[in-house]
Amino acid sequence: MAEKIWFITGVSSGFGRTLAEEVARRGDKVIGTVRQHRQLEEFNAISPGNTFAYMMDVTNADGVRATVDAAVKHLGRLDVLVNNAGFGFLGAVEEASVQEFREVMETNFFGALQVTQAVLPHMRRQGSGHIIQMSSVAGFRSTQGFGVYNASKFALEGMSEALAQEVAPLGIRVSIIEPGPFRTNFAGSSIKGAKQELPEYEGTARVFKNNILGYAGEQEGDPVKAAQVLLQVVDSDNPPLRLPLGQTAYDGVRRKLQQVEQDLQNWEHTATKTSFND
Repeated sequence: MAEKIWFITGVSSGFGRTLAEEVARRGDKVIGTVRQHRQLEEFNAISPGNTFAYMMDVTNADGVRATVDAAVKHLGRLDVLVNNAGFGFLGAVEEASVQEFREVMETNFFGALQVTQAVLPHMRRQGSGHIIQMSSVAGFRSTQGFGVYNASKFALEGMSEALAQEVAPLGIRVSIIEPGPFRTNFAGSSIKGAKQELPEYEGTARVFKNNILGYAGEQEGDPVKAAQVLLQVVDSDNPPLRLPLGQTAYDGVRRKLQQVEQDLQNWEHTATKTSFND
């Protein structure tokens, strides 16, 4: 199989780091973005000649374009983009300030959008490429106390579904990956919370927050196994548009689909009678 060149955002730790290591292990080349100078040498040392670290903040549009262009100039092309950089956020919708919503959206949605837009001209010129959007089961099914994060991932998925249709004739594929709980630092250093906490949400948003923080380091998912699934997705001749990862994610997606189907059945007769009589 021909060598692929990957561009993965957020490789300093967690799932991005694990995926980069698995990609390099099989002999592909990985451009990984980090946000601290000390992480550059560390990532380059994973597989010298195969792993290349670049400083980049996904929220800096000019920096994103410059980094992507430099990476293409360095290695000649980009075969796979993985928009992995992002963070979680806990708190009820009412508790979170608009500014906190904006900060999450800036990274999780607009950051991924800016990287995608910077990579697309290169993939269009190649006539090939695969964009992997790291969403979450939370990007398909909302949960009390997670509405801010849900909003950012729902936005990413909505944009990506349209993008997949737009770029398919150009030889570019898009896959939305929806992990459930995996044993990364997501429930630790990669998660933030609303500054305001209202007592009215002790039985809803706070319960979810305590559950998330309580299982940090004990999640069911193995990041290495998840990374290996992503390698199969990229190698597939028929990759999925949307792929939940882990049993919890699959169960969550199925519950959402069942709920939607039930609402459709219950209200079809009423909701479809809205056309003019002529």
